[in-house]
Amino acid sequence: MGGYVPFSRITAILFKMVLKVWAYSGLVLVFCFLLYYMYGGIFAVLLLFFAVTGILYQVQDNLLYSPELPSHSRVYVPIPSMFNLPYESVTTRSLDGTQIHMYFIHQPEQRQRNAPTIIFFHGNAGNMGHRLQNCAGLYHNLHCNILLVEYRGYGLSEGSPSEEGLYMDAKASIDYLSSRKDINHSEIIIFGRSLGGAVAIDLAVREEYTNKIWCLVVENTFTSIPDMAKVLLGWRMLQYFPLFFYKNKFLSYHKVKRIRTPTLFISGMADTLVPPRMMSELHNRCSSIRKQLLQVPNGTHNETWQVQGYYHSLAVFFQSCRLKNIQKYDIKTDNEKMQDAGSMWNNVHTI
Repeated sequence: MGGYVPFSRITAILFKMVLKVWAYSGLVLVFCFLLYYMYGGIFAVLLLFFAVTGILYQVQDNLLYSPELPSHSRVYVPIPSMFNLPYESVTTRSLDGTQIHMYFIHQPEQRQRNAPTIIFFHGNAGNMGHRLQNCAGLYHNLHCNILLVEYRGYGLSEGSPSEEGLYMDAKASIDYLSSRKDINHSEIIIFGRSLGGAVAIDLAVREEYTNKIWCLVVENTFTSIPDMAKVLLGWRMLQYFPLFFYKNKFLSYHKVKRIRTPTLFISGMADTLVPPRMMSELHNRCSSIRKQLLQVPNGTHNETWQVQGYYHSLAVFFQSCRLKNIQKYDIKTDNEKMQDAGSMWNNVHTI
């Protein structure tokens, strides 16, 4: 049966609905007023807490990563030839497709195939070009190849930095080396300074890469970002924050227990940014049967490599690792073993 609904009836229905909504709204407003009257202070503190933690969560990337410090670091990257280092400018893609920029600094052709290769993970500021003076020291004193990695969002690499992103970039770098036919794949050294140390530790504990890494070297790195937040901010309340409040965690303190690779921990005792005790804690928790803690008395956070004896200590550690491998696989006299182990570092005592 068809027909029209009388206008008066529609008006009555609408009026009842308005009254009903108004009644419920009134009850809700009264309830909220009473709740605020009784517990307003608590709610205000909770709202402030969530607002502050929410802001800190969102700005954590800006506090941790400084790819534009110093200025122009995103557009100008010094090249190795400025330090008379032969190199290739390399781009590779990370697992998520982000294009990563790297320098492959190589020894002369006759030495390149047998020399160790260092994958260098730098700190949180600037770009990889700012580490070239240090790389020149590694190149000339240790006679090694160097793959200098520029994280996503740094220098000429694409994307924006993040914890998982940096881990992907580290994997992309060692995958790139695996594709080369002109290097010694049995002596790949992972090196990380400061933030790069956390990246290096993460790479070293991944099962698919453990057998590809000969040695691990970490320098002036931290136990975790939550631990560093407590040190830098000095807020006692941070110890009560659960981990999910931290956007970037870099939990090296837990990961280092799974390391089986020979590892050298280099700690600048004059480091005023990362407390040297953190390096001692990482060394103590490391599960590698071949580990060493090198404490450099005058070493600062970024300049420990400038202290006399730095390259000598690295060479001695690598020399001992090579000798250990020779003893494990070769049947030779002790003199022959020592000669092989030290052939690339003949002048180790002068470094």
